[in-house]
Amino acid sequence: MVTNISEQQYSGKLAVLYEGQGDILPFQHLAERLSVPLRSSAEDGFDKQELFFLSWREGCLKLLDNELLKKGGLLVNIEPRHGEQRSWPAPKQGALAQALGRKTRTLVDATTGWGQDGLHIFRMGYELVCMERSPVMAELLIDAFKRLAEQDWMQKLDLQPPRLLIGNAIEMLATLETQPDCIYLDPMYPPKRKKSALAKKSMMVLRDLLGDDLDKEQLFAAALSATGKRVVVKSPGYAEPLGGKPNESFQGKLLRYDVYIKNEKNGD
Repeated sequence: MVTNISEQQYSGKLAVLYEGQGDILPFQHLAERLSVPLRSSAEDGFDKQELFFLSWREGCLKLLDNELLKKGGLLVNIEPRHGEQRSWPAPKQGALAQALGRKTRTLVDATTGWGQDGLHIFRMGYELVCMERSPVMAELLIDAFKRLAEQDWMQKLDLQPPRLLIGNAIEMLATLETQPDCIYLDPMYPPKRKKSALAKKSMMVLRDLLGDDLDKEQLFAAALSATGKRVVVKSPGYAEPLGGKPNESFQGKLLRYDVYIKNEKNGD
């Protein structure tokens, strides 16, 4: 289910790119939904007009910059990451699962982004709602969830992809019909160094297109108000805890998960 598509302008930064293959109509509709130009790779200088493009390649919607025009593009990957289980439900192991809590059943990922943590959470068997305020990322997620629904294992188990809500999570969290057991936050932080060799291409492109999350504190406050039990915040190791001293913290290699319990007597 997809609801509440918000409007956002990407003037001068983004266009939809038609590369001469297949029906042009979906490309036109995508450009209209995002209020961005439709470019054709056949036109001279098309790559000099915008910094980023959306286009379908190999049956997947992909985000491109000038470098990626010749390299395939970025998509929301629906396959498990290295080290993650392919079974469903996957074992609830590791720092993320510890942070989410043994008794957690329902969960909101309020900063879905490229969806990798959300999809891992989904594969671990949680009842998941995803939120994304960027219409560009929302289109990439919609495409990914459609591909996910077509997977053999999803159909054999009669599973549906996570519900996707599109809009400002700060506002949408206040309108949830029921309180989830946990709300998960993974906001974008400014990089520790201006140019980091460790920065993933996907995060570099996303930051260049959307900028940093400047309302992280307001989002945390909204999440703590909306959750039934806990808020989990994923942070780089160098960042100060978003909500002050957490009740618990679980360390990964380069990041940590800070846990804030709404009511200690409800903790697990």
